[in-house]
Amino acid sequence: MKKVLVIQTAFIGDAILASSVLESIHSAHGNVKLDLLVRKGNEGLFSGHPYIHSLLIWNKKEGKYKSLFALLKTIRKEKYDVVINLQRFAASGFLTAFSGATIKIGFKKNPLSFLFDRAAEHVISSQTESSTHEIDRNHSVLKLWEETPLMPPKLYPTVDDFKKVDPFVKEAFITISPASVWETKKTPVEIWINLINELKGEKVYLNGGPGDIELCEELRAKVNYPNVEVIAGKLSLLQSAALFSKAKRNFVNDSGPLHLCSAMNAPVTAVFCSTLPSFGFGPLSNDSIVVQTNEKLACRPCGLHGKSQCPQGHFKCGQTIDYRELSNSLK
Repeated sequence: MKKVLVIQTAFIGDAILASSVLESIHSAHGNVKLDLLVRKGNEGLFSGHPYIHSLLIWNKKEGKYKSLFALLKTIRKEKYDVVINLQRFAASGFLTAFSGATIKIGFKKNPLSFLFDRAAEHVISSQTESSTHEIDRNHSVLKLWEETPLMPPKLYPTVDDFKKVDPFVKEAFITISPASVWETKKTPVEIWINLINELKGEKVYLNGGPGDIELCEELRAKVNYPNVEVIAGKLSLLQSAALFSKAKRNFVNDSGPLHLCSAMNAPVTAVFCSTLPSFGFGPLSNDSIVVQTNEKLACRPCGLHGKSQCPQGHFKCGQTIDYRELSNSLK
């Protein structure tokens, strides 16, 4: 039996999209012993995952390098046949290069890729180029090992996860996840207010993590629509994924909830402010709509990951989004 380790130690969205590689490997090699390495905080995404044999966790915040060397010891002990590194930074390159695996593959952008056996290009599309999705880029690494079918990302909420959200799905509902780590990825609150005030009866859940409660409460306080409930901080990642799968529609930014929807093939409207769908992180659900400004802004995009504040001070990429496009996606 072959032993394969997949490494993706970046943020939530990256970890979710890496599940596409797990699906692709399993579809071609159902008997592979498949392990996954993620950063601490993302392990909950893969709790009870049917294809993962072992889940390795790198705690970057506490004893970062001590944890790194402990991981290397564990990895070398496992004697993997293949290590597939989807991360492009030196720490994951170190683990890959010195893993002792028979085949070590990753992206050329990793500074230690010269120690890999094979490496693929990782190209982010510009505004004028055709889009290549991140799951396609990840699949280009997988193909350096062997050809497998490209499968969409997928998560596996448990029966208990679905039971947790049962009380929320008694009536037709939509979800709005208004937060983001980056300020220039956040849809302006006024746009969400206009959307909610035009609703005709759907229940609205304002979702997010514990750190998003204040934003969600602010939004609820400003709308005239009565059927709004803040559930931020009440659900785990997999429970949120379960909830999204039952929604009439989910409204998200270019952030983690977008990718949760993709992994559940949940209906989604994704708002892109300072970033672009052509970067390759757009929604993958069968029923997915992208909304962005219709203005040609010379300053957009201002960066791959967004900014802590608008560099120009006007945030036109967010302020000029037409909330009616969001409303129309419910029809």
